[in-house]
Amino acid sequence: MHFAVVQKILGGLLILFSITMLPPVLVALIDGDGSWLPFVQSFGIILLLGVAVWLPVSRARQGLRLREGFIVVALFWTALGLAGAFPLILSTATDLSVTDAAFEAISGLTTTGSTVIVGLDNLPRSILFYRQQLQWLGGMGIIVLAVAILPMLGIGGMQLYRAEMPGPVKDNKLTPRIAETAKALWVIYVGLTGACAIAYWLAGMTPFDALAHSFSTVSIGGFSPYDASMGHFDSALIEMIAVVFMVLGGTNFALHFAAMRRRSLLPYGLDPEFRTYVRLLIAVAVITVGYLTIENTFDTFPEAVHHGIFQVVSIATTTGFTSASFADWPDFLPVLLIFASFIGACASSTGGGLKVIRVLLLFKQGRRELTRLVHPRARVAVKIGNKALDDQVVQGVWGFFATYILCFAVGMLLLMAAGHGQVTSFSAMAATLNNLGPGLGGVASNFRSLDAFSKWVLCAAMLLGRLEIFTFLVLLTPDFWRR
Repeated sequence: MHFAVVQKILGGLLILFSITMLPPVLVALIDGDGSWLPFVQSFGIILLLGVAVWLPVSRARQGLRLREGFIVVALFWTALGLAGAFPLILSTATDLSVTDAAFEAISGLTTTGSTVIVGLDNLPRSILFYRQQLQWLGGMGIIVLAVAILPMLGIGGMQLYRAEMPGPVKDNKLTPRIAETAKALWVIYVGLTGACAIAYWLAGMTPFDALAHSFSTVSIGGFSPYDASMGHFDSALIEMIAVVFMVLGGTNFALHFAAMRRRSLLPYGLDPEFRTYVRLLIAVAVITVGYLTIENTFDTFPEAVHHGIFQVVSIATTTGFTSASFADWPDFLPVLLIFASFIGACASSTGGGLKVIRVLLLFKQGRRELTRLVHPRARVAVKIGNKALDDQVVQGVWGFFATYILCFAVGMLLLMAAGHGQVTSFSAMAATLNNLGPGLGGVASNFRSLDAFSKWVLCAAMLLGRLEIFTFLVLLTPDFWRR
C-alpha cells in the first residue's frame, strides 16, 4: 500500500479546498456585513493543514492504484466534511455546535440538503452562499475536478474516477483520457448551472438568489437561502424551471455529452435508463396530482398540478426542494415520494438513491426468475437495450441492493434505539442515505432536534449514500488490506 501517495494527494486536495473559502469572503465584503472573518480564518486553517499533510511526502513518486484511490476518496470526503464545518463553527451568526456544523457541511457536500439551521432568512449572505457553494462543489465531486489537475502533478487519475463514481457503468469514459473526461464533465456542469441561473433570473429571482438556487438545483442538492425553500417565491414559473433542471441534473452526464457532441437529442431517446427515468417521474406525478385533486388538498386544479409535479421531481430525483409542506399531504403521498427517492436519479448523475439503472436491472432479473419458474431449462439473458449483460453484473447489483437495504435497516434501528419514533427514524435514514434532504415526522422541517449520536449516524449515512456504499465499506474488509 503506497500511503505516501495517499497522503500527498489528500494534502493537495485540502490545499485546493481551502481556496473555496474565498468566494464567501467576497460576498461578505460586497454586503459590508462584517461576516468575512470566519472564512479567512478557515482558509488559513485548512491551507496550513493541507500543507502540513502534503509537505513531508511532496517528493513521493509512487503510482496510484485502485486501492489507494478508494482510500483517498473515503478519507477526502470525511476530511472535507469536517474541514467544511470550520466557517460554521467560527461564525457567531450560526451558533452551531461542532456536531451541528459537521452535519450541515457534510449534508451540503454530499448534496443531501438536510439542515439543522433555523432562521435562514436572517443569516448573512456569505453563510448562505457558502452552503449553496458546498452543494455545487459536491454535486459533480471535487475528486473529479481534481482528476483534471492530477496529471500536472505526474499522477494518473483513473483510479480516483472509478472510486468516485462506482456502479454498473463506472468504466464508461467520455473521452480516451481521464483528465479530458473530467474536464468534459465540468464543462457540461458549469454550462447547465449558468443556463439555470439565467432562467431563474429571467423568471424574477434576484441575481444572488438565481445563482444560489442554480447551484443547488443542478447539483440535486436542495439547499435554499430561505426557510420556505422554493415556496418563498410562490411562483409556478420558477418551480417549472426548477423541474427542467432537476430532471437534467438527475440524467446521466454521459448522455448530455453525447447529445452535445452529436448535436442531437437522439442519445436520450435511445438510452433505456433515461426512458425508464422519465416514465417513472411521469407515473408518480400523475398519481400524485390525481390524489391531491381527489383529496382537495389545494383550492384549484392548476395548484395541484404544479405543486404535485414540482414535489415529485424534487423528491424522486433526491433534490429535496419544497414548494409546500408535502409532509402534511394525505399520508399516502409522503410515503410514496419517500419510496420514489430510493430509486433516485440516473447513474453518473448528481442525484442519489439506488439509481434507475440498478432498479431496472433488478426488475429485469426478477422477471427472468419468473420466466425460469415456467420454463426451467430456458436460458434467458438480462438485457439493457439490445445488450445482454454478464451474470456477474447482475449479481453485483443484487449485492449492492442487499447491502443498501442492510445499511438502511441498521441505521433506522440505531435511530429508534436513540429514542426516535418509527416515522422519524424511517424518513431520517431515507433522507440521508438517499441524499434526499427533507423527511417526515420529527425531521419534516429540519434535523436540529435530533441528539448528537443520531446526527453522527446520519452523517455516516450521507457519506455512504454519496459514495454508493461500497467505496466506504470495502475499506472494512480484510481482503482490501492484504497484499
